[in-house]
Amino acid sequence: MRVGIEIQDDGLARVTLRRGEAGNAIDLEMARGLLDAARACEREAVRAVLLTGEGKSFCVGGDLREFSKLSGEALEKHLIAVTDALHDALRTFAALDAPMVAAVQGAVAGAGIGLAAAADVTLAADNASFTAAYTGIGYSPDAGVSWSLPRLIGPKRALDLLLTNRRIPATEAASIGLVSRVVAPDRLAAEAARTAEALRRGSTAAFGATRRLVASGLTSDLGPHLGREARALAAAAASDEGREGVAAFLAKRAPEFTRFPPRT
Repeated sequence: MRVGIEIQDDGLARVTLRRGEAGNAIDLEMARGLLDAARACEREAVRAVLLTGEGKSFCVGGDLREFSKLSGEALEKHLIAVTDALHDALRTFAALDAPMVAAVQGAVAGAGIGLAAAADVTLAADNASFTAAYTGIGYSPDAGVSWSLPRLIGPKRALDLLLTNRRIPATEAASIGLVSRVVAPDRLAAEAARTAEALRRGSTAAFGATRRLVASGLTSDLGPHLGREARALAAAAASDEGREGVAAFLAKRAPEFTRFPPRT
């Protein structure tokens, strides 16, 4: 299997890219594996997702060796099949209430940047480096990179990375907002697991509402967005999780959000 998916009884989903010997390059089988994993998370109503990649590199982008075996119309059809599956996976992950944590190391290129950017919290080992790579081989972006990069780092910086393909280290990626924070390589797995576990114990419904508000707020006028905020807050406050959170705060105890199953 190109992609591993383990959904624990406590609601934490571990999604693992398993082509470490190939830099976790995305071929058609891996793209479909990611879609299967995303649909499993949706079906099981998980509480948090942890995305990792085996081997030295998180993901070097598309599998150019696979693509080079095709040409013309056959190549176009193949790339559409790959991107359709990959993009459906990204849309499915984005629609979950459950937040996603990504742990990235080594080379992160092309669609690998799209996967890293799709996470709500992205931790990078200090040996990670990022390069768009697309235009360097005559390709244009996929995996939402042309959508996510301008929103994360601004259009000017996004075009710098997309057009020049310059490689940036993890520290610069953090400073411009491409990743959340940088950790030592030997601490990456533990810190990512700790972060995912903390989110698993949190209010999944509130996380989902917050994810949607942040996404919609990037393209919304202030007035309509304030209305959406008000309605979301009222619904959250009236929910089981909202009542538990307030009760726990007033009683000076930790809230027990995991008592309430996530929405399906």
